[in-house]
Amino acid sequence: MESGLLLAGILFMLGLISVLIRRNIIFMLISVEIMLNAAGLAFIVAGSHWAQPDGQVMFIFILTMAAAEVSVGLALILQIYHRLKTLDSDAANLMRG
Repeated sequence: MESGLLLAGILFMLGLISVLIRRNIIFMLISVEIMLNAAGLAFIVAGSHWAQPDGQVMFIFILTMAAAEVSVGLALILQIYHRLKTLDSDAANLMRG
């Protein structure tokens, strides 16, 4: 169980660091997906440790939420690129108001 949770923690930290470092919006979206998958892995590992199906149910919920997040995120990315002709997150700061 500890190795699975350790892997989930490492994946989550890599995703978090990538969100904080990257300026490209697509890479930020991919990093959020990595963080969601790490959380799902932690639920699966914990559920299998306690022999409960709750972890698998939560992983299905996370997958559903990730699909919705990707669809909204890609729509926002398309709008930002259409207006600004760049995917730099600092340039999106100009879209106030």
